[in-house]
Amino acid sequence: MTSPLPNSASPSSAVRWTSRLWGTLLVLCAAMFLDALDVSMVGVALPSIGSDLGLSTSTLQWIVSGYILGYGGLLLLGGRAADLLGRRQVFLVALGVFALASLLGGLVDSGPLLIASRFIKGLSAAFTAPAGLSIITTTFPEGPLRNRALSIYTTCAATGFSMGLVLSGLLTEASWRLTMLLPAPIALLALLAGLKLLPRSERERDHNGYDVPGAVLGTASMLLLVFSVVQAPEAGWASARTLLSFLAVAVLLTAFVMVERRSPGPLIRLGVLRSGSQVRAQLGAMAFFGSYVGFQFLATLYMQSLLGWSALHTALAFLPAGALVAVSSTKVGAIVDRFGTPRLIVAGFALMVVGYALFLRVDLDPVYAAVILPSMLLIGAACALVFPSLNIQATNGVPDHEQGMVSGLLNTSVQVGGAIFLAVVTAVVTAGAPDDPTPQAVLDSYRPGLAVVTAVAAAGFLVTLTGLRTRHGRTSVVVAKSPVPEASSATEAEPVAIRD
Repeated sequence: MTSPLPNSASPSSAVRWTSRLWGTLLVLCAAMFLDALDVSMVGVALPSIGSDLGLSTSTLQWIVSGYILGYGGLLLLGGRAADLLGRRQVFLVALGVFALASLLGGLVDSGPLLIASRFIKGLSAAFTAPAGLSIITTTFPEGPLRNRALSIYTTCAATGFSMGLVLSGLLTEASWRLTMLLPAPIALLALLAGLKLLPRSERERDHNGYDVPGAVLGTASMLLLVFSVVQAPEAGWASARTLLSFLAVAVLLTAFVMVERRSPGPLIRLGVLRSGSQVRAQLGAMAFFGSYVGFQFLATLYMQSLLGWSALHTALAFLPAGALVAVSSTKVGAIVDRFGTPRLIVAGFALMVVGYALFLRVDLDPVYAAVILPSMLLIGAACALVFPSLNIQATNGVPDHEQGMVSGLLNTSVQVGGAIFLAVVTAVVTAGAPDDPTPQAVLDSYRPGLAVVTAVAAAGFLVTLTGLRTRHGRTSVVVAKSPVPEASSATEAEPVAIRD
């Protein structure tokens, strides 16, 4: 693989960032930024879309769910495709599809076509996300350089999510179509820059064929799981339809595991899950994103439905959390180098639990600076610590030819966690909906949902806390190999001691 990293053995050059290296990271960050931006922008625009296209509430749900279905259902396939077909090629093709789907979404006049465009965008994101993350982990050697790159990369996701909330409030005032069209020119510019800047990557040559049965079963099981979770609150968790759907998911996943154990070239090498740090990263990702999505859902309902705040006012209320993540982007990598990922993840989850618990104090006449702002700042600090650390922990120690697979697995954990816990929170709130919907009664019905959000974050804290017990005081030595294949052993980078 051709890499923009400097080919020098000196320690100083090992941490020098060239303009080409920055350009590579910028292209990958742009794609991640767009993924997060697209998720957050559409929510505020839904009422305008429904009014303009004459869509029912149940149909509007699929504008959001269609994206989640394509994204969460195909991430495993996207991650492995990046390893087998070439990360650069997969990333650029998927980014081009994302741009076209964005253009289509802004021009259509039909609900089904809009939902189809959203599904295609989710599908393309399922390929750009793991391909982009694996390009970083194979371009930047493990250690301080990769930690810094990943902290900036993951910060772009949080920044995109926060900016999407604000931009959607502004753009929807003019037209909801602008929220759909905005990602198209940004994706096109990133595609053109990527053609010039992204390092070329070869296809995996020594793989043992294509795991077609595993790809079919893995994709089908993830699609059905996300579909079942999204539809469960509407159909009823105990309904025959929901129970049969989850039974079918269990059957498909069992068959998938059996195929993967016997396949010479599996879609997922199950052996990676024997690592305790890998399992903690995956479970932590589910708890982290699942709790945050549930919190944002309830906090948005509280601010708009009960307090009567506008979409823009609500978006600005969330802004401090995103701003805190953005300004800390260049610092997190150095903190990871010093303290290791387990400590940062535990500290971040602790802040998140406190932030959610503090939000339980809200009433019908809150003082923003005293009640809401402290929660936002704590949650922002938690996101700044947890999300980059989870990405670093999941990808550390994984060989280059499996980086796409692990990246796809991590992103799947994020999306599935978000879908599952949002559905659970929605079901809890719906079950407690008052017969007499006075503002106070509605607020009281939100509190059990906020308690669930807090409990999910607390579970993430407990799971990741076990990593401190098993790794306390340990330092591992990782040899960061030269990214240029023809480099001789004399030009290999010096061993770098890092904390896991």
